[in-house]
Amino acid sequence: MSDYHSHTDQQLLSLLQNSDESAFTELYNRYWDKLLVRGLTQLNSPEDMEELLHDIFVKLWNRRKNLDIKYSFHTYIAAMLKYEILRILADRKRKPVTETTEANVDRTAEDSTSHLLDFIDLQQQLEATVRQLPDKCQLVFRMSREQGLSQRQIAHELKITPKTVENHINRALRVLRSAIQNIRILSL
Repeated sequence: MSDYHSHTDQQLLSLLQNSDESAFTELYNRYWDKLLVRGLTQLNSPEDMEELLHDIFVKLWNRRKNLDIKYSFHTYIAAMLKYEILRILADRKRKPVTETTEANVDRTAEDSTSHLLDFIDLQQQLEATVRQLPDKCQLVFRMSREQGLSQRQIAHELKITPKTVENHINRALRVLRSAIQNIRILSL
């Protein structure tokens, strides 16, 4: 049996798409607590949050063969959580059905769609910014943020010093921060 703890999210995702239950279990163990903490701040109900996470991971397993993840698994699972929480919050608001709550739900749905479109647009702009980085800088950044590798692992794999890895990551983050500031200014 392989040591799944040392696999990157991308490697685990590939195994998951081939119905590897151990890879699924590793992703589950890796992200359950993080998602639980993030979701509890919005739902305020540990029972509801645990049920929601269970549903998310069941959906992930059921969709495993058709997953098309363009960025990182972390981004994908966090987006799943976000939209399921929005759905639950909208359902909670809808329970006492009145004209006011229906208007709020409609506004929430419109806001949710707007936020999703903004999020997708931001992702595309940030991806374009990352593609403009020098090749080595881009590679190091992607290994760090998308594959979840540590600076030491990246240094070992690319046969460069950890300090060089740190410099590449810092450079990429400076460029991305600047791009985000420009996006914010343009959106005002």
